[in-house]
Amino acid sequence: MEYSCSAYELKCNECGKRFGNRAISGCPDCFAPLEIVYDLDAARGEFTRESIAAGPANIWRYKRLLPIPDGFQPDLPVGFTPLVKANRLGKRIGANNLYVKNDAVCFPTLSFKDRVVSVALANAQKFGFTTVGCSSTGNLANSVAAQAARLGIKASILVPADLEPAKILNTLVYGAQLIRIDGNYDHVNRLCTLIADEYNWGLVNVNLRPYYAEGSKTVGFEIAEQLGWRLPDNVVVPMAGGSLIRKIRKAFKELVYLGLVEDKPVKFFGAQATGCSPISVAVKTDSEMIPQKPNTIARSLAIGNPADGPIASKMILETGGWAEDVSDVEIVSGIQELAETEGIFTETAGGVTTAVAARLYAHGRISPDETTVICITGNGLKTTDAIADRYEVGRAIRPRMADFDAYLKELEGASEVEPELALAGGVREL
Repeated sequence: MEYSCSAYELKCNECGKRFGNRAISGCPDCFAPLEIVYDLDAARGEFTRESIAAGPANIWRYKRLLPIPDGFQPDLPVGFTPLVKANRLGKRIGANNLYVKNDAVCFPTLSFKDRVVSVALANAQKFGFTTVGCSSTGNLANSVAAQAARLGIKASILVPADLEPAKILNTLVYGAQLIRIDGNYDHVNRLCTLIADEYNWGLVNVNLRPYYAEGSKTVGFEIAEQLGWRLPDNVVVPMAGGSLIRKIRKAFKELVYLGLVEDKPVKFFGAQATGCSPISVAVKTDSEMIPQKPNTIARSLAIGNPADGPIASKMILETGGWAEDVSDVEIVSGIQELAETEGIFTETAGGVTTAVAARLYAHGRISPDETTVICITGNGLKTTDAIADRYEVGRAIRPRMADFDAYLKELEGASEVEPELALAGGVREL
């Protein structure tokens, strides 16, 4: 199945062969990944600051540079999430000009995956798929299930069996067919590749992957617009498959080409969990990526053989950036630090990003006065199991002032002996 469109088409990253628009993710000749390319010169008079400002307050304000089929009328208000000046977190970790791009509040399922799924499903309908699905570590499953329900398309979703209970529930509630696989994400993804060949299903991160990935560009478009049509000096991005960090850079390059922002060097920094850090290791050793077996609480980043990993690692080094990985204890500290300083409750992936950012400042890889954006990609309500044992609810007291006064003194006495937070220097002692 395929459709024609003059505004964009698939192109092989290696040999340059073009494929029009069809449900395929890799070049059959050289096996390299396919990328959506646009006629940017034709877009120059249409994709302007004025036309964008006149559009809706969601990702569809950028639809001229998204692979949206002719005739598709998007109505789901995805994206355009807050870019928050993080003064209190910045003070903790030594940053004077720090921002948080907060996709923990993205509509409809509270993760940046809502962006990519909305673009993928627009194409799934055009290709005529009546069943859509994905391989997922949780957030993608939630988003595919929710948006398929809204469009009236059947969803069949495959996940690792040990996925967080909240993410499983957040998939089932939308009526999706959920299939749990006894293995890690890489096992699930390989199975989905076979399924895509055997069944007439639109799997958003398999045969629809080039279209799906383009939705990530909207994070970059929004960052630039929300900074007053300026590019930041640095961006810190969590890495699972490695696509998001690449697509933010692609968005910046398109904006520069079209004259919407002034060109400047932007360094990209990748964040991973030590228990699954193939891209981070490749960057730090300046070597080929070696797949790993995941072992981390950050399950949404637990992809041991990331599809875009080799390209992402090279891109990071090309920009003068770096990659770091942090332990599970540091991940929990990162979640707590972001919540306690900025009132943003993030999932484990956000804990990774926050802790990595702190380390980058501590090691002098990012200068305090540079404009830096850290990307928070999912909501903490989905991974409460990671921090539940770190808090005590406390005993109940009688509704009397004497009991309240005594309990308040008890709490104040306990707080005086709590350890200082020291995220920038490593981890929080608990």
